[in-house]
Amino acid sequence: MAAPGKLKKTFRDPLGKNNPVFAQILGICSTLAVTNKLENTVIMSLGVLFTTSLSGLTISLIRKWIPARVRMMVETLIIASFVIIVDITLRAYMPEVWQQLGPYVGLIITNCIIMGRAEAFALNNPPGLSLVDGIASGIGYSYVLIVIAFFRELLGTGEVWGFTVLGSWWTNWSIMIMPPGAFFMLAIFIWFVKGMIIKEEEAAK
Repeated sequence: MAAPGKLKKTFRDPLGKNNPVFAQILGICSTLAVTNKLENTVIMSLGVLFTTSLSGLTISLIRKWIPARVRMMVETLIIASFVIIVDITLRAYMPEVWQQLGPYVGLIITNCIIMGRAEAFALNNPPGLSLVDGIASGIGYSYVLIVIAFFRELLGTGEVWGFTVLGSWWTNWSIMIMPPGAFFMLAIFIWFVKGMIIKEEEAAK
């Protein structure tokens, strides 16, 4: 059982200064692909959270029996198994969303956040701690994308999750639902968090 302090640090770091998106600049393909619509972003984020947490736990459980020379192949197989579960679930219960997300669900396998946490953390830590790290990394990834998707959909269509928010007076910013809009919003998010919040916290210390 990990010490409470280590558990707290493991959970807190991916949410703040070591966030996989705005600190490590990982998972950018998802930022471009699915953040033009909040609903799709939330569902994709839940899929990544599910895969990150359970793949980390599984890899940690069998880490002592994984031969070094096939390590990455085993990790990829485990990650792919959980992604297939996500894909089948969406296809069965949310076919319209599954059609909209298309190949992006399958691309969760190639998300460098998941493989990165497997390599850097799950192979070297006990299962409970690896599960916490996977959950925290998934949440850290998710909230960044959800914030970006909220503003992209709002500014690009005047709506959020199908509900009209800004009304007829608003002129939609078409660029926001295009790939450049994702880069623009991500850059603003990184500037705000790293330039304002984290910098102020470090100065206070």
